[in-house]
Amino acid sequence: MDTLKLKGTYHFKILDVNGNLKDEWSVDNLVTSAGKAQLALLAGDATATPFTYIAVGTSSTAPTVGQTALVAETTTNGLQRASATVSRTTTTVTNDTLQLTKTFTATGTVAVEEVGVFNAASSGTMLSRALTGTKTVLNGETYVATYTLAFS
Repeated sequence: MDTLKLKGTYHFKILDVNGNLKDEWSVDNLVTSAGKAQLALLAGDATATPFTYIAVGTSSTAPTVGQTALVAETTTNGLQRASATVSRTTTTVTNDTLQLTKTFTATGTVAVEEVGVFNAASSGTMLSRALTGTKTVLNGETYVATYTLAFS
């Protein structure tokens, strides 16, 4: 009998204004209840809306499966929710991992604490949420967020 498991991970980089690596780290995520329900819908409904957006926020509130939005989503300074580049990669079986990557350029200073993946430019369903640890992104710096969700 097969059992389907999900493993989500965020990987981040902050590059200074000259493109030099300032910080790099990874965190595991929590897949929300609404995210699991939307994944099930995507498996059987060709009209369902896929997850293609990454958002960051400023709250350090612990993630829970019942959350449907970031606690304090950033909407300014170049770090507002945006469409990511979507692809599939291989973890164990060919194309078994969803990957979203978004490169943000800060237009002001923001202390990033949380991150999430969504299926809409605003509101929508949140697939996952994680805390990033307090990471300050300065004006002109680049913040690269990559999310992978492996199906095994």
